[in-house]
Amino acid sequence: MSGLIGKKIGMTSMFDASGKNIPCTVIQAGPCVVTQVKTLEKDGYEAIQLSFDDKKEKNTSKALQGHFAKAKTTPKRMVAEFTRFEKEHRKGFGEVVGVDVFIEGEFIDVVGTSKGKGFQGVVKRHGFHGVGQATHGQHNRLRAPGSLGASSWPSRVFKGMRMAGRTGGNRVKMINLQVMKIIPEKNIIVVKGSVPGPNGSYLIVERWS
Repeated sequence: MSGLIGKKIGMTSMFDASGKNIPCTVIQAGPCVVTQVKTLEKDGYEAIQLSFDDKKEKNTSKALQGHFAKAKTTPKRMVAEFTRFEKEHRKGFGEVVGVDVFIEGEFIDVVGTSKGKGFQGVVKRHGFHGVGQATHGQHNRLRAPGSLGASSWPSRVFKGMRMAGRTGGNRVKMINLQVMKIIPEKNIIVVKGSVPGPNGSYLIVERWS
């Protein structure tokens, strides 16, 4: 397998060989169950579907209950497909995949949903600085977006203009994060740096491509 579904536990720090303190993120990666194997002949492409994190049956539709029952597993909250995997490491239907697919020191990609911050102004959303001072009558310009350049021409606001709006809650991919430590008995991997999303959010962890 090339990756797993995981959950962000939180952040910590580790010391490297030189004694430098490295900020790290703790991720519970797996165990995941293979709930579907897609083939080129039947589905038009090859993929392995993994499911993660138990869910109550009463909160699961009948169709999904039957889908998970085929793999002889309990209903799961998170389902994702992985199209990149090594042929020799391909998992079969109903098998359980754990953190042993990763190796300490290798590099991985982590995909998650960033924290939603609601409607924000241009200072927080785009890093605008305002006028920088409150002199010469600029008492209300400190956090304003300034001119939009829309006069008699073009008499409209161009698409893509950096303005206030909804911030966060986007799919974000962090690439080239190093695996600092693996704790297989707890399905824990510790990666260097930060990953998107709040604690408890779901992540897609894949071997670096």
